[in-house]
Amino acid sequence: MATEQRPFHLVVFGASGFTGQFVTEEVAREQVDPERSSRLPWAVAGRSREKLQRVLEKAALKLGRPTLSSEVGIIICDIANPASLDEMAKQATVVLNCVGPYRFYGEPVIKACIENGASCIDISGEPQFLELMQLKYHEKAADKGVYIIGSSGFDSIPADLGVIYTRNKMNGTLTAVESFLTIHSGPEGLSIHDGTWKSAIYGFGDQSNLRKLRNASNLKPVPLIGPKLKRRWPISYCRELKGYSIPFMGSDVSVVKRTQRYLYENLEESPVQYAAYVTVGGITSVIKLMFAGLFFLFFVRFGIGRQLLIKFPWFFSFGYFSKQGPTQKQIDAASFTLMFFGQGYSQGLGTDKNKPNIKICTQVKGPEAGYVATPIAMVQAAMTLLNDASDLPKAGGVFTPGAAFSKTKLIDRLNKHGIEFSVISSSEV
Repeated sequence: MATEQRPFHLVVFGASGFTGQFVTEEVAREQVDPERSSRLPWAVAGRSREKLQRVLEKAALKLGRPTLSSEVGIIICDIANPASLDEMAKQATVVLNCVGPYRFYGEPVIKACIENGASCIDISGEPQFLELMQLKYHEKAADKGVYIIGSSGFDSIPADLGVIYTRNKMNGTLTAVESFLTIHSGPEGLSIHDGTWKSAIYGFGDQSNLRKLRNASNLKPVPLIGPKLKRRWPISYCRELKGYSIPFMGSDVSVVKRTQRYLYENLEESPVQYAAYVTVGGITSVIKLMFAGLFFLFFVRFGIGRQLLIKFPWFFSFGYFSKQGPTQKQIDAASFTLMFFGQGYSQGLGTDKNKPNIKICTQVKGPEAGYVATPIAMVQAAMTLLNDASDLPKAGGVFTPGAAFSKTKLIDRLNKHGIEFSVISSSEV
């Protein structure tokens, strides 16, 4: 990845958007990390110079860095203007794309990056977009030697690298993993910006096209090692965590499956089955979520229903999503824990007829998921691209985080920045 000719190592595109502001702050922190051995020239990019300037001023105030604005480049570009995207990509080694929903706005950025030799990272949680981009652009990116890595935020770095971490820590063959996400909030509760809500509405409203895309890709099934992982009921009780859980509706399962396919087909690693759940606490929360879920699934089927869901996120999500997003107090008080329960076989034990005889429990925990952990994950993924080039897949291409980073030091980087991976227990059964 050539950087000499390009003025900026990183460019944050969509820096004045809700999530983009937090990513901008995180790059500013990385710029002055005491462990950095070299300069980190970077820029922000978007449609309005005034808004970008305001974001830099706000970050400067928050971080106590009065000279920040003068240290950061500003690039004016617009999704609707392909020539401006080309100009941005020509100046960047890695573009951090924060402009969603990606199904509407993601492809022009990827196209510009590939054509102009820049790598690109996004934080999409939209399986249809992610899978389509891999199908359309993997070979073009490989020809150019650039890396396009989607889902590099909370969806889905903790889950994808969590499975890889669990596999690496098991003394044998890991065959299946279930993950359980718990979101912890402070006294003021939780709130999520409605950009995530919109992405979910468009995704669920277009599931038939995702099925068509998967059918058209004609992928051979990945072999099943050990017994098939049974799916839990839509509402199930998790004994280990002493609470109820529901299936996790984000992109984690899609991303982990793509990673496991890549590792099996390219590195001949044993594929791991995976299922993802989110804990919902006691029976009151279950009932509340059931109603919200039924409302959502009914309305998302119709055009007018989708318009209502988009217009009134707070009402239809029972207060979880809002146009304003979380307050700083809510962000500061929130955190997440992602538990992985894995099973497999000790070394030398055949996986055909024997029952799995090892269990392992690992954990990834960190700060608030959407606007603290996501920027950390995205920026550390970018730093890995810049610094661990020899450990990346040899040619470029369109990758999941696990496929791109399984041999790199990304987990170590995340551990140092507050997203902590650890083994809770491991035992032979």
